[in-house]
Amino acid sequence: MSASPHPLVLITPATHHVVIDLAYATPNNVAGQVIYARPLCLLHCDAEVCLRRAVALAADAGCRLKVFDAFRPHEAQVLLWDTAPDRAYVADPAIGSNHTRGTALDLTLVDGQGVELDMGSGFDDMTELSHHFNPAVSAQAQANRLLLLRTMEGAGFAHIPHEWWHYALPEPSRYPLLSSAGLGALNPMAPS
Repeated sequence: MSASPHPLVLITPATHHVVIDLAYATPNNVAGQVIYARPLCLLHCDAEVCLRRAVALAADAGCRLKVFDAFRPHEAQVLLWDTAPDRAYVADPAIGSNHTRGTALDLTLVDGQGVELDMGSGFDDMTELSHHFNPAVSAQAQANRLLLLRTMEGAGFAHIPHEWWHYALPEPSRYPLLSSAGLGALNPMAPS
């Protein structure tokens, strides 16, 4: 049996007990267009181990994780860069993104009925309202953001200050940028 040519793991509701709602597989995203031809949620195997811990921590709080994005092929990063209303919120594809390493997740928490907790702004809201600890966000939304922060950091992820939904493995330079070319049937950019 040969080893996988890449370190990515497929994440599904059945295998990981998460809700998957990949924003870039629909036109309902900041770019306003479908970016992923197929709604495949992939993570680097190291990040997948941490995701499993985060799922357990969220369950302890009576919640589930809802994933909006994970591995993002380079082509998708270029499209997001080209269409971003504010490039301060999108990694330059010439440098690379933690998403393109497969080590980042964009996500939120949902309650037992699957309803998203109020986070004070939407996913990919590229404004200061999305910054952690923004005083304009309600006390309830701040509490929900803190619950997500504690869950994800407790599982081994790090946050960035200006996106409440974005978490990644620390020390991203340890991980190479991954090409979608070697993914075969797991390439989200390839037509079905």
